[in-house]
Amino acid sequence: MSIQLLDESTINKIAAGEVIERPASIVKELAENAIDADASVITIEIRDGGIAMIRVTDNGSGIAADEVPTAFLRHATSKIRTAEDIHHVQSLGFRGEALASIAAVARIELITKQREALTGVRYTAEGGQQTALEEIGAPAGTTVIARDLFFNTPVRRGFLKAAVTETAHVAALAEELALSHPEVSIRFLANGQSRFHTSGNREVKDIIYQLYGREIATKLLPVEREEKGLSVHGFIGRPEISRGSRALEHYCINGRYIKSPLLSKAIEDGYGDRMMQHNFPFAVLFLTTKPEIVDVNVHPTKREVRFSDGQALYLFLRAAVEDALQRAELIRLSALSEERRTVPDVSRKKAEKPPEPFETKRLQAERQQEEAEKELSLSSFLSAYGQRQPNRSAETERSTNRPEQTEQPLQRGAAEEERAERKERETERAVAEEKPAFETVERGGQYALFRPEERQHLRLVGAVFDTYWIAERGNSMYLIDQHAAHEKVNYERLLRDYRQQAVSAQRLEPPLLLTLSAEEAALLTEQHESFEKIGFSIEHFGGSSYAVRAVPDILPSVLKEELLKTMFASLLAGQRADDVPLLIIEKTASMSCKAAIKGNQHISQREAEALLDELFALENPYNCPHGRPTIIELTKTELERRFKRIV
Repeated sequence: MSIQLLDESTINKIAAGEVIERPASIVKELAENAIDADASVITIEIRDGGIAMIRVTDNGSGIAADEVPTAFLRHATSKIRTAEDIHHVQSLGFRGEALASIAAVARIELITKQREALTGVRYTAEGGQQTALEEIGAPAGTTVIARDLFFNTPVRRGFLKAAVTETAHVAALAEELALSHPEVSIRFLANGQSRFHTSGNREVKDIIYQLYGREIATKLLPVEREEKGLSVHGFIGRPEISRGSRALEHYCINGRYIKSPLLSKAIEDGYGDRMMQHNFPFAVLFLTTKPEIVDVNVHPTKREVRFSDGQALYLFLRAAVEDALQRAELIRLSALSEERRTVPDVSRKKAEKPPEPFETKRLQAERQQEEAEKELSLSSFLSAYGQRQPNRSAETERSTNRPEQTEQPLQRGAAEEERAERKERETERAVAEEKPAFETVERGGQYALFRPEERQHLRLVGAVFDTYWIAERGNSMYLIDQHAAHEKVNYERLLRDYRQQAVSAQRLEPPLLLTLSAEEAALLTEQHESFEKIGFSIEHFGGSSYAVRAVPDILPSVLKEELLKTMFASLLAGQRADDVPLLIIEKTASMSCKAAIKGNQHISQREAEALLDELFALENPYNCPHGRPTIIELTKTELERRFKRIV
């Protein structure tokens, strides 16, 4: 087959395949163009997941009338002039491919007007070919409408998902735009229904509240740090706000919303063992750095970036997250759930057959007998209760025997109860409708519990289930998990001994033989000194076998082989070489949980007091090494609400 040049239409369709993957790609490109045009209000509207129609309207600077046809040519842009400008680019777009790619795979209509112009311009194109260009009256700004996505590439259209799925992708993108640009008011509509509308008042908390609700918005921790040309600000969620995926990790660099494994790892490592394993935190963070250390020209979507000094950025962001968590009181507030009211199963009622006529009288008689027995048992209980009451003084007798004192509460009880229930419903409705008080977080007291000087004020009351200790302080009750607390104490004790070079080892007789893979053996050889510092003595025993002659004495006396193999596997799971010494320490300390006090294991109050003394001395006493909470708080107010002492 001879070599020949492709025609312009084919070139545009191939190029569009890199930029336009689905309707959300079009929304992203058009919305970012609007932000680059200094728009303060952007409206995104889609129909049928964006397949049938996408409309993006902004109040930005608009496009000059004589430049509109040029804007739809490939590599036409107003953002850069030379290749050197890419290293200093501040705008979201710069490649000049968006409009040309959209026009190549959709029927497009553009209406634009500059603020100083008297009239605007209407431009239409189909499959990359201009069909109309005319003068038109229009407000300042730009409106772009894309219809029938992939109408001329049916194979690509067949790869699109259902309209509901595509709508979800566009909604997620609109949320990302709203979070990354709080200075812009963004409205998102799908099939004529408004999904959300941000105010553009620069308040990130307001946007989080609107998108994710009160639960997350009231459990945020501020993050702010600046050093050596790097700065970050924003919010992270308390450790209990977590999900099974990274969907709630949002971060921008120099105003650009990106996804980066490096930044995700920095955030997650900042949480450390405060987060449950296999869970991921909530974060909305804004990083600022010099443009030249960030390469945004990696992929046409500009979502992936590279950093010239990724290690410095990683350490900076991890430290910022750690500082925010260390400044906060992380005891988890717990609320008692309302009892579930049983809802009648309507479907089962329909399926049940009515009783036969001869059964009706028998069932009615049984019901009457049950009611009589209930009344009898209640009267018997009241009679017995009255006999058990202590003799009261004559004055008390006279006061309680007054008719207005004995009968009035019984007569008005139903009315009072109705008023109380109505008041409670009104209060709940008001709370549901009000915005969260972002400045304060409801706590059981005005003090931070985990400070050495507060330990003397915490009083142990007792234990339940031989697992949880109950303590009291001020207007709060605390439940402490003895296993999680002991795990944490063991973990921190080993780390402290390692730093002070005071780790003690336990000799194994006979030694434990391990069979290591080539990668595991290489890791052991390379990090042999790190293993020895933590208390391991491992020697080559021939072939792929290694003899473990000593282990840290904090490890349990059983399951050593299994624990060591697990540790080697974790160390090899994509970790950088400079992390390995620290990881050896952390993994060894994590395995110490096997030596901790178990649940359902009785310990004395004296032992529990000693455990609490050590727990209060820790820098992070809130979570065990696996992220489970060591302590939860239940306030007096919550208890009184459940006992209906307050409404």
